[in-house]
Amino acid sequence: MERIGVYPGTFDPITLGHMDIIRRGAKLVDRLVIGVTTNPSKSPMFSLDERMAMVRREVADVAGTIEVVAFDALLMKFARSQKASVIVRGLRAVADFEYEYQMAGMNQQLDAEIETVFLMADVALQPIASKLVKEIAIYGGDIHKFVAPAVEKDVRARVEQIGRKGD
Repeated sequence: MERIGVYPGTFDPITLGHMDIIRRGAKLVDRLVIGVTTNPSKSPMFSLDERMAMVRREVADVAGTIEVVAFDALLMKFARSQKASVIVRGLRAVADFEYEYQMAGMNQQLDAEIETVFLMADVALQPIASKLVKEIAIYGGDIHKFVAPAVEKDVRARVEQIGRKGD
């Protein structure tokens, strides 16, 4: 039986931290579905289509079978639709753990057949968050340590479109 995992997120933009979890998560399952979603509590810098294209480009050379799929539903409903048995989540810090632990508990109540697996982010990548990457870029800071070169170019182009702050 094929083991399918889902790694959900907004990926706005996809960071080196996300890529670390994707590379490691892909080794744990036969097929990793990267679920790109909209989160009503976040205001995205990139459209869903732009984020999908960005993620596809960045995972193209990652070993394993990886699919990038958009979704706008409850995570567990999406996971069932993908026939997933595992949800892959990355953890950076204690604050992440508290939130993710609560979400895993709720998700287990919705579908006890789907396990949540937590992967600790690489120590060097733990502070990276998409929200902070965007904020740094908007204020003219250097983001090359946090995202791949092509993503940096995408972010810089978008910042030019919307206008940089602090000038």
